[in-house]
Amino acid sequence: MVLLHDRQEAERFPTGRITLAFCGDCAFITNTRFDPALEQYGADYEASQSFSNTFNAFHRKLAGDLIERYGLHGKEVMEIGCGQGEFLQLLCEMGGNTGIGFDPAYTNAHGLNADDSGRTRVIADYYSEAYGDYAADFVCCKQTLEHIPNTAEFVRSVRRAIGDRPDTHVFFQVPDFLRIMQEGAFWDVYYEHCSYFTRPSLSYVFRREGFDVLGSRVEYGDQYLMVEAKPGSVPPADAVRAEGVAEIAAWVRRFARNWEYQVERWRHELAEAGRRGQRTALWGGGSKAVAFLTTLGAGPEVAYAVDINPRKQGAFLAGRGHPVVGPEHLKDAPPDRIIVMNPIYMDEIRADLDRLGLNPTLLPVTAFTETCETEA
Repeated sequence: MVLLHDRQEAERFPTGRITLAFCGDCAFITNTRFDPALEQYGADYEASQSFSNTFNAFHRKLAGDLIERYGLHGKEVMEIGCGQGEFLQLLCEMGGNTGIGFDPAYTNAHGLNADDSGRTRVIADYYSEAYGDYAADFVCCKQTLEHIPNTAEFVRSVRRAIGDRPDTHVFFQVPDFLRIMQEGAFWDVYYEHCSYFTRPSLSYVFRREGFDVLGSRVEYGDQYLMVEAKPGSVPPADAVRAEGVAEIAAWVRRFARNWEYQVERWRHELAEAGRRGQRTALWGGGSKAVAFLTTLGAGPEVAYAVDINPRKQGAFLAGRGHPVVGPEHLKDAPPDRIIVMNPIYMDEIRADLDRLGLNPTLLPVTAFTETCETEA
């Protein structure tokens, strides 16, 4: 999310429209009204999850798995869209590798390279073919492809940069849109994400652009869809077919109905809490919270959003202007209920609340998904 430290600026923040379109041939989903000119990725963009022990444990395990599977010891690794370089540094430190990262929002805000090991270097810029001369034994790209409108062209540029190096493997990670549809998770659809993938569409684009797909899977509470591939030949355009498209099409139809149900159910829930005089807060001051609040048109019925990332504390959420506070703030203005924007952190959040001596009701944002239609 963009860090906005003025409430009025946050309330006046420019907005765009979202119209999702589904391709019946490859299952790709995109926002046809996306305008890249409205995007802002720079030093004031903050998306780090490294303040969470839950996320850090996942990150370390993922890095270890990739190092072991691809023999990443003493190798050159590259990360496209590396954020503040946390995962790149893990790959380099745990495997004895050297690495190069690319991200326009990189600021070294967390002092990640303070050890002067020289193992990692980050270029504060978008990755493009201008950097095609940077060779690597392993290329990873996490939570970035969904921000790119011309995904096939981007994957093609990565394939061209690899060239005739068949031992270079690639790893891409994106949000799994199947899980979003199954939950009716309107809070996981937001403007920064213009491209949405399920297994059929993600595998399809890599095969079509000249990769041999080694496998795909979902992890982290089924939130992250991951694909691993290696260079192959570029097939004729009509030789690649996406599998499982009919199943995804059925979920797309259900999602349109479930979206409306979830929005109305949450509006009712917030209104009822307000009538009871209960203070409601969100836990998670990022893009999920922005999408949740703006879609609902929520105002004072939500008091604030809590986030453990100190860079977000003191900022205001774009669109509705809700303040983002740290956990310690809860002692001064304790909430009756907290809506948890990512339920995978429920145990971690409960531990923080126990430390503060607070016992509000924790309501996962997925609380009402069991009443949605779930049969594909």
